[in-house]
Amino acid sequence: MKLLRQTPPDPNQLSLQLDFFSPDFSAQPAVDQPAPVPTPVAPKEAPELFPAPATPGSVAQPGRRRVQVRDHFLEYRLARSKRRTIGFLIDEDGLRVTAPKWVTVAEIENAIRDKQRWILTKLAERRERSARRLQPHMQWCDGATLPYLGNDIALRILAAQATGVTYNAETRELTVSLPPEAGEQQLKDRVQGWLQLEAKRVFAERLPVYAEKLGVTYHSFALSSATTQWGSCTVEGKIRLNWRLIHFALPMIDYVIAHELSHLREMNHSPRFWATVQSIFPEFEMAKRVLRESGPDTLPIF
Repeated sequence: MKLLRQTPPDPNQLSLQLDFFSPDFSAQPAVDQPAPVPTPVAPKEAPELFPAPATPGSVAQPGRRRVQVRDHFLEYRLARSKRRTIGFLIDEDGLRVTAPKWVTVAEIENAIRDKQRWILTKLAERRERSARRLQPHMQWCDGATLPYLGNDIALRILAAQATGVTYNAETRELTVSLPPEAGEQQLKDRVQGWLQLEAKRVFAERLPVYAEKLGVTYHSFALSSATTQWGSCTVEGKIRLNWRLIHFALPMIDYVIAHELSHLREMNHSPRFWATVQSIFPEFEMAKRVLRESGPDTLPIF
Protein backbone atom coordinates (compact mmCIF):
# COMPACT_ATOMS: atom_id res chain seq x y z
CA MET A 1 0.00 0.00 0.00
CA LYS A 2 1.45 3.36 -1.02
CA LEU A 3 2.13 5.62 1.94
CA LEU A 4 1.95 9.38 1.92
CA ARG A 5 5.15 11.40 2.00
CA GLN A 6 5.97 12.59 5.49
CA THR A 7 5.41 16.28 6.26
CA PRO A 8 7.57 17.89 8.99
CA PRO A 9 5.62 18.55 12.20
CA ASP A 10 4.39 22.03 12.89
CA PRO A 11 6.80 23.37 15.55
CA ASN A 12 3.88 25.21 17.14
CA GLN A 13 1.97 21.94 17.58
CA LEU A 14 4.00 19.78 19.92
CA SER A 15 1.25 17.23 20.49
CA LEU A 16 -2.20 16.35 19.26
CA GLN A 17 -4.98 14.54 21.05
CA LEU A 18 -8.16 12.76 20.06
CA ASP A 19 -10.94 14.23 22.18
CA PHE A 20 -14.07 12.43 23.33
CA PHE A 21 -16.07 14.91 21.28
CA SER A 22 -14.19 16.42 18.35
CA PRO A 23 -15.05 20.07 17.63
CA ASP A 24 -16.72 19.23 14.31
CA PHE A 25 -18.93 16.49 15.69
CA SER A 26 -22.13 18.57 15.41
CA ALA A 27 -21.01 21.55 13.37
CA GLN A 28 -22.04 22.06 9.76
CA PRO A 29 -21.41 25.25 7.76
CA ALA A 30 -23.95 26.62 5.31
CA VAL A 31 -21.24 26.72 2.65
CA ASP A 32 -17.86 25.07 2.31
CA GLN A 33 -16.17 26.96 5.11
CA PRO A 34 -15.69 25.67 8.66
CA ALA A 35 -18.09 26.86 11.29
CA PRO A 36 -16.51 28.35 14.43
CA VAL A 37 -16.17 26.33 17.60
CA PRO A 38 -18.45 28.03 20.16
CA THR A 39 -17.57 28.83 23.73
CA PRO A 40 -19.34 26.19 25.86
CA VAL A 41 -22.22 27.68 27.83
CA ALA A 42 -24.04 25.75 30.52
CA PRO A 43 -27.76 25.62 29.64
CA LYS A 44 -30.00 27.38 32.10
CA GLU A 45 -32.88 25.10 31.36
CA ALA A 46 -33.58 21.86 29.53
CA PRO A 47 -33.14 22.66 25.83
CA GLU A 48 -35.67 21.79 23.18
CA LEU A 49 -33.52 19.29 21.32
CA PHE A 50 -36.24 18.25 18.93
CA PRO A 51 -38.73 20.51 17.15
CA ALA A 52 -42.17 20.92 18.70
CA PRO A 53 -45.29 20.61 16.51
CA ALA A 54 -46.35 23.88 14.96
CA THR A 55 -49.01 25.52 17.13
CA PRO A 56 -50.69 28.78 16.14
CA GLY A 57 -49.72 31.61 18.45
CA SER A 58 -46.76 29.77 20.05
CA VAL A 59 -43.71 31.85 20.90
CA ALA A 60 -40.04 31.07 21.37
CA GLN A 61 -38.35 30.93 24.76
CA PRO A 62 -36.50 34.09 25.87
CA GLY A 63 -33.23 34.53 23.98
CA ARG A 64 -34.32 32.25 21.15
CA ARG A 65 -35.95 32.63 17.78
CA ARG A 66 -38.44 30.26 16.21
CA VAL A 67 -38.80 29.28 12.57
CA GLN A 68 -41.33 26.92 11.03
CA VAL A 69 -39.72 23.95 9.30
CA ARG A 70 -42.19 21.62 7.64
CA ASP A 71 -44.88 20.99 10.26
CA HIS A 72 -42.73 21.94 13.23
CA PHE A 73 -41.36 25.01 14.92
CA LEU A 74 -37.61 24.91 15.31
CA GLU A 75 -36.04 27.09 17.99
CA TYR A 76 -32.53 28.47 17.54
CA ARG A 77 -30.13 30.97 19.07
CA LEU A 78 -28.65 33.60 16.78
CA ALA A 79 -25.17 35.07 17.21
CA ARG A 80 -23.73 37.75 14.96
CA SER A 81 -20.06 37.69 14.03
CA LYS A 82 -17.49 38.90 11.51
CA ARG A 83 -17.54 35.59 9.66
CA ARG A 84 -18.56 35.66 5.98
CA THR A 85 -20.90 32.68 6.00
CA ILE A 86 -23.80 31.31 8.00
CA GLY A 87 -22.74 28.53 10.35
CA PHE A 88 -24.78 25.96 12.26
CA LEU A 89 -23.86 24.06 15.41
CA ILE A 90 -25.83 21.62 17.55
CA ASP A 91 -24.80 21.72 21.20
CA GLU A 92 -26.33 20.91 24.58
CA ASP A 93 -28.66 23.89 24.23
CA GLY A 94 -30.04 23.00 20.79
CA LEU A 95 -29.38 24.79 17.49
CA ARG A 96 -27.03 27.76 17.38
CA VAL A 97 -26.72 29.86 14.22
CA THR A 98 -23.79 32.23 13.63
CA ALA A 99 -24.17 34.74 10.82
CA PRO A 100 -22.62 37.97 9.51
CA LYS A 101 -24.22 41.20 10.68
CA TRP A 102 -25.36 42.09 7.18
CA VAL A 103 -27.40 38.88 6.62
CA THR A 104 -31.11 39.35 7.27
CA VAL A 105 -33.15 37.08 9.54
CA ALA A 106 -35.20 36.01 6.52
CA GLU A 107 -32.03 34.86 4.75
CA ILE A 108 -30.88 33.05 7.87
CA GLU A 109 -34.18 31.20 8.19
CA ASN A 110 -34.10 30.26 4.52
CA ALA A 111 -30.63 28.79 5.14
CA ILE A 112 -32.04 26.82 8.08
CA ARG A 113 -34.74 25.37 5.82
CA ASP A 114 -32.10 24.50 3.21
CA LYS A 115 -30.13 22.59 5.88
CA GLN A 116 -33.16 21.18 7.68
CA ARG A 117 -32.35 17.54 6.97
CA TRP A 118 -28.89 17.81 8.54
CA ILE A 119 -30.20 19.91 11.44
CA LEU A 120 -33.07 17.56 12.29
CA THR A 121 -30.78 14.53 12.09
CA LYS A 122 -28.24 16.09 14.45
CA LEU A 123 -30.96 17.21 16.87
CA ALA A 124 -32.30 13.64 16.98
CA GLU A 125 -28.81 12.28 17.65
CA ARG A 126 -28.33 14.78 20.47
CA ARG A 127 -31.70 13.86 21.95
CA GLU A 128 -30.72 10.18 21.98
CA ARG A 129 -27.46 11.03 23.72
CA SER A 130 -29.30 13.10 26.34
CA ALA A 131 -31.63 10.17 26.95
CA ARG A 132 -28.67 7.83 27.50
CA ARG A 133 -27.31 10.19 30.14
CA LEU A 134 -30.54 9.78 32.11
CA GLN A 135 -30.23 5.99 32.19
CA PRO A 136 -29.27 4.57 35.60
CA HIS A 137 -25.58 3.86 36.11
CA MET A 138 -24.22 0.39 36.72
CA GLN A 139 -24.96 -1.13 40.13
CA TRP A 140 -21.82 -2.66 41.64
CA CYS A 141 -23.20 -5.98 42.82
CA ASP A 142 -23.03 -9.67 41.97
CA GLY A 143 -24.53 -10.29 38.53
CA ALA A 144 -24.00 -6.74 37.26
CA THR A 145 -22.70 -6.30 33.74
CA LEU A 146 -20.00 -4.03 32.37
CA PRO A 147 -18.65 -3.47 28.84
CA TYR A 148 -15.41 -5.19 27.86
CA LEU A 149 -14.09 -5.22 24.28
CA GLY A 150 -17.53 -4.36 22.91
CA ASN A 151 -19.49 -7.02 24.79
CA ASP A 152 -21.08 -7.18 28.23
CA ILE A 153 -19.43 -9.39 30.82
CA ALA A 154 -20.99 -10.46 34.12
CA LEU A 155 -19.48 -9.49 37.44
CA ARG A 156 -19.25 -12.25 40.05
CA ILE A 157 -18.27 -11.45 43.63
CA LEU A 158 -16.73 -14.21 45.71
CA ALA A 159 -16.25 -13.79 49.45
CA ALA A 160 -12.77 -15.01 50.29
CA GLN A 161 -9.82 -13.93 52.40
CA ALA A 162 -7.46 -14.12 49.42
CA THR A 163 -8.12 -11.35 46.91
CA GLY A 164 -7.87 -11.80 43.16
CA VAL A 165 -9.55 -11.33 39.78
CA THR A 166 -10.12 -14.05 37.20
CA TYR A 167 -11.90 -13.93 33.86
CA ASN A 168 -13.64 -16.83 32.13
CA ALA A 169 -13.82 -16.07 28.42
CA GLU A 170 -16.27 -18.90 27.72
CA THR A 171 -18.90 -17.76 30.22
CA ARG A 172 -17.85 -14.08 29.97
CA GLU A 173 -17.72 -13.82 33.75
CA LEU A 174 -15.30 -11.70 35.76
CA THR A 175 -14.90 -13.14 39.26
CA VAL A 176 -13.57 -10.83 41.96
CA SER A 177 -12.52 -12.38 45.26
CA LEU A 178 -12.75 -10.02 48.22
CA PRO A 179 -12.92 -10.31 52.01
CA PRO A 180 -16.53 -10.26 53.31
CA GLU A 181 -15.96 -6.85 54.91
CA ALA A 182 -14.73 -5.22 51.69
CA GLY A 183 -16.63 -2.17 50.48
CA GLU A 184 -17.84 -1.10 47.05
CA GLN A 185 -14.77 1.04 46.35
CA GLN A 186 -12.48 -1.94 46.89
CA LEU A 187 -14.55 -3.85 44.35
CA LYS A 188 -14.29 -0.97 41.88
CA ASP A 189 -10.54 -0.73 42.39
CA ARG A 190 -10.04 -4.42 41.67
CA VAL A 191 -12.14 -4.28 38.50
CA GLN A 192 -10.46 -1.10 37.30
CA GLY A 193 -7.03 -2.58 37.91
CA TRP A 194 -7.91 -5.64 35.85
CA LEU A 195 -9.34 -3.52 33.01
CA GLN A 196 -6.21 -1.37 32.94
CA LEU A 197 -3.98 -4.43 32.72
CA GLU A 198 -6.12 -5.70 29.84
CA ALA A 199 -5.93 -2.30 28.14
CA LYS A 200 -2.14 -2.30 28.41
CA ARG A 201 -1.96 -5.82 26.99
CA VAL A 202 -4.26 -5.07 24.03
CA PHE A 203 -2.60 -1.74 23.23
CA ALA A 204 0.84 -3.38 23.29
CA GLU A 205 -0.40 -5.96 20.78
CA ARG A 206 -2.11 -3.53 18.39
CA LEU A 207 0.35 -0.62 18.30
CA PRO A 208 3.11 -2.55 16.46
CA VAL A 209 0.59 -3.77 13.87
CA TYR A 210 -0.34 -0.26 12.75
CA ALA A 211 3.14 1.16 13.24
CA GLU A 212 4.40 -1.42 10.74
CA LYS A 213 1.62 -0.57 8.27
CA LEU A 214 2.63 3.09 8.44
CA GLY A 215 6.35 2.48 8.53
CA VAL A 216 6.77 4.61 11.65
CA THR A 217 8.39 4.04 15.03
CA TYR A 218 6.88 5.34 18.25
CA HIS A 219 9.03 6.10 21.28
CA SER A 220 6.75 4.73 24.00
CA PHE A 221 3.14 4.39 25.07
CA ALA A 222 1.38 4.79 28.39
CA LEU A 223 -2.14 4.53 29.75
CA SER A 224 -4.16 7.69 30.21
CA SER A 225 -7.06 8.42 32.54
CA ALA A 226 -7.99 11.68 30.82
CA THR A 227 -11.60 12.75 31.08
CA THR A 228 -11.75 14.45 27.66
CA GLN A 229 -9.30 12.58 25.40
CA TRP A 230 -9.11 9.09 23.92
CA GLY A 231 -5.47 9.48 23.00
CA SER A 232 -2.59 11.84 22.30
CA CYS A 233 0.73 11.85 20.46
CA THR A 234 3.78 14.09 20.73
CA VAL A 235 6.41 14.88 18.12
CA GLU A 236 8.82 12.72 20.13
CA GLY A 237 6.60 9.70 19.44
CA LYS A 238 5.19 9.39 22.96
CA ILE A 239 1.68 8.01 22.75
CA ARG A 240 -0.94 7.97 25.47
CA LEU A 241 -4.11 5.88 25.15
CA ASN A 242 -7.11 6.10 27.44
CA TRP A 243 -7.53 2.84 29.32
CA ARG A 244 -11.32 3.17 29.01
CA LEU A 245 -10.99 2.20 25.35
CA ILE A 246 -10.95 -1.38 26.67
CA HIS A 247 -14.72 -1.03 27.03
CA PHE A 248 -15.05 -0.80 23.24
CA ALA A 249 -14.80 -3.34 20.43
CA LEU A 250 -11.37 -3.86 18.88
CA PRO A 251 -12.07 -1.75 15.75
CA MET A 252 -12.63 1.31 17.97
CA ILE A 253 -9.30 0.68 19.70
CA ASP A 254 -7.58 0.16 16.37
CA TYR A 255 -8.98 3.44 15.07
CA VAL A 256 -7.55 5.46 17.98
CA ILE A 257 -4.19 3.70 17.60
CA ALA A 258 -4.17 4.36 13.83
CA HIS A 259 -5.17 7.96 14.51
CA GLU A 260 -2.34 8.62 16.95
CA LEU A 261 0.32 6.83 14.92
CA SER A 262 -0.71 8.80 11.83
CA HIS A 263 0.37 11.94 13.66
CA LEU A 264 3.93 10.68 13.35
CA ARG A 265 3.54 11.44 9.64
CA GLU A 266 1.19 14.42 9.84
CA MET A 267 1.22 16.39 13.09
CA ASN A 268 -2.08 18.07 12.25
CA HIS A 269 -5.66 17.24 11.25
CA SER A 270 -5.32 18.25 7.61
CA PRO A 271 -6.78 16.32 4.66
CA ARG A 272 -3.35 14.66 4.28
CA PHE A 273 -3.63 13.44 7.86
CA TRP A 274 -7.06 11.86 7.32
CA ALA A 275 -5.83 10.31 4.08
CA THR A 276 -3.00 8.75 6.09
CA VAL A 277 -5.46 7.36 8.63
CA GLN A 278 -7.64 5.98 5.83
CA SER A 279 -4.65 4.29 4.19
CA ILE A 280 -4.28 1.97 7.19
CA PHE A 281 -7.81 2.04 8.61
CA PRO A 282 -10.39 2.47 5.79
CA GLU A 283 -13.38 2.25 8.16
CA PHE A 284 -12.22 5.22 10.24
CA GLU A 285 -15.38 7.31 9.64
CA MET A 286 -17.60 4.68 11.28
CA ALA A 287 -15.26 4.27 14.24
CA LYS A 288 -14.91 8.03 14.64
CA ARG A 289 -18.70 8.41 14.74
CA VAL A 290 -19.08 5.72 17.40
CA LEU A 291 -16.49 7.32 19.65
CA ARG A 292 -18.02 10.76 19.20
CA GLU A 293 -21.29 9.36 20.49
CA SER A 294 -19.62 7.62 23.44
CA GLY A 295 -18.53 9.76 26.36
CA PRO A 296 -17.76 9.11 30.01
CA ASP A 297 -21.47 9.37 30.80
CA THR A 298 -22.08 6.13 28.85
CA LEU A 299 -19.41 4.13 30.74
CA PRO A 300 -19.22 2.64 34.27
CA ILE A 301 -18.24 5.05 37.04
CA PHE A 302 -15.26 3.90 39.11
